[in-house]
Amino acid sequence: MQIKNKLLRLKKIYIYFISYFLFIIFFSTTFLYANTFKVSDIKISEPFVLNFNKSKAIDNGFISAFFNLISMITTSDDRDKIKKTPLRELKRMIDSFTISNERFIDGVYFAKLEVTFDKKNVLLFLEKKNIFPSIPIRNKVLLVPILVDLEFDNIYLFTENIFYQQWNDKTQNYHLLDYLLPSEDLEDLIFIQKNYESIEDYDFKDLIKKYDLEDYIITIIFKNKSELKVLSKINLNNSFKIDNRTFKKTNLNNKENFEIILEKLKNIYENNWKKNNQINTSIKLPLTILISSKEYRKIQALEKTLNNLDLISNFHILKFDNENTLFRIIYNGSPKTFLNDMKKRNFDLVVENNIWIIK
Repeated sequence: MQIKNKLLRLKKIYIYFISYFLFIIFFSTTFLYANTFKVSDIKISEPFVLNFNKSKAIDNGFISAFFNLISMITTSDDRDKIKKTPLRELKRMIDSFTISNERFIDGVYFAKLEVTFDKKNVLLFLEKKNIFPSIPIRNKVLLVPILVDLEFDNIYLFTENIFYQQWNDKTQNYHLLDYLLPSEDLEDLIFIQKNYESIEDYDFKDLIKKYDLEDYIITIIFKNKSELKVLSKINLNNSFKIDNRTFKKTNLNNKENFEIILEKLKNIYENNWKKNNQINTSIKLPLTILISSKEYRKIQALEKTLNNLDLISNFHILKFDNENTLFRIIYNGSPKTFLNDMKKRNFDLVVENNIWIIK
């Protein structure tokens, strides 16, 4: 009888571990795609001639997708360092791709391409280039563009302000900032005109508080003949900065000239946002997390969270038994940042003997 009971206990333990292994394997693969960067809606084309080569069109699509990706996760200066990355090298970072909406129009092949890049390989590539990438977080920001005409001693907020009228006319899918422009309120215009002499020092708080946005950019453009001076008051992610730029030999009536200035200003603001969200891959903080092996759903949620946290470069199961499971992670940030990240995702942790215990 004792032998029979022992066999039953062993059977239960065996079933438990088999179930646990299946559980871990299942949930490890379920969230695999969280470890990728996906770039969608890449348009490709190639003349359909005698020596038509579909692969050439796809390769060009890979280059466009890679440019879009690095434009989202690196600043413009860093992007320029790697935008000419050889096709063979960037292909090593591609996890998968799909082609859709293929068609032939007037002797030209058209299609749409979606490319999935392996996040780990991309971050490793950037680390070797000594480039700190950014977490690609989209953000809505209030933009208040004010045009000051020094020649005619006028100030424009809405009408006759080309920056207000055309700021959102041309956007790129890799831009992370979505701009909300103020509504055409005559009261705001009159108040700003009254403060014309001290416009550089004016805080715009009365205007900003009308909108339910914490992040804002005040852009004051001083126009004088063929020169523009731009003062930008940038408040992003509780970080306030002032940026001064001068654009010489400019003509706002020239569409190409205006679009160049607009793109440069957007790059400045994008760079500021990205710097607030940079991943310091030189920091490799090893952390050990302990969780009860019996809490299957919590383990599931933990794996999903670890897969989706951009500051986690790697994680694996260090040890487990029927009581506890230990995860080892490599975190590209500080312990305080890690704690905040986990709290946002409803994980309550305490630290005991250098082990982070999930309650």
